[in-house]
Amino acid sequence: MILVGLTGGIASGKSIVSGFLQKEGAVIVDADEICHTLILKGHKAYSKVISAFGTQILNSEGEINRKKLGNIVFKDAQAREHLNQILHPLVFAQLDTEKQRIAREAPHRVLIFDAPLLIETQAYKKMDRVLLVYVDRKTQHRRLIRHRGLTPAEATLRIAAQMPLDEKRRFADEIIDNNKSLDALKDEVHAIYQRLLKKAADIEPETPA
Repeated sequence: MILVGLTGGIASGKSIVSGFLQKEGAVIVDADEICHTLILKGHKAYSKVISAFGTQILNSEGEINRKKLGNIVFKDAQAREHLNQILHPLVFAQLDTEKQRIAREAPHRVLIFDAPLLIETQAYKKMDRVLLVYVDRKTQHRRLIRHRGLTPAEATLRIAAQMPLDEKRRFADEIIDNNKSLDALKDEVHAIYQRLLKKAADIEPETPA
C-alpha cells in the first residue's frame, strides 16, 4: 500500500482531482468530509466546538452552522488554530484506522489522504508521496466569487487563511496544474495514478505486530 497526500488550496480543483483518483480505483480519505461529520450533533467534536465558539454558531435545529463557524475562523487565525486543535487529532486517528484496514485487506492499493492543510499540519511528512493541485491566485479568487458566491473581500480572506500555493510547491513530489481543460486534467491524473499503482505494487506489505 502507498499512502499519498493530496492537497491544494481553496478553489484549486482538488476535489475534482480526488474524484478522478477515486474513479481510477484509489481509496479516498477526505479530511473535510471527516471534519463535517465530526461536528454533527452526537459526534465526537460537537460539544467541544460549541464550548470553544459558543451557541451563536448553532442553527435552529441545534446543528453547527458551518458558514457561521467559517466566518469566525477565517477572520481570526487564533480561532482557526483552536478549531484545528480540536479536529485534527480526530481526523488523523481515522486516517490511521483506514490505513491499517487497507494494509491488511488490500496491501497493494493506493490510499489518498485528501487534506487542504496537509502541509500546514506537517502531515505531509507521513506520506509516501505528496500531490499538489495548483492554480494561480487570480484563478482561485475568480472561482470563489463565480462558483461559491463570495464577495471579493470574502474570497481574499479565504485565500489568505491558507499557505500560498506557490509556497506549497516545494513540498510536493508531483504538481498537477489545473489551469487546463477537464479532459487534459483527467489524462494527467490517470498517468499519475498508474505511477502510484506501480509504486504500491513494489512496496512490501507491513508485517502485523
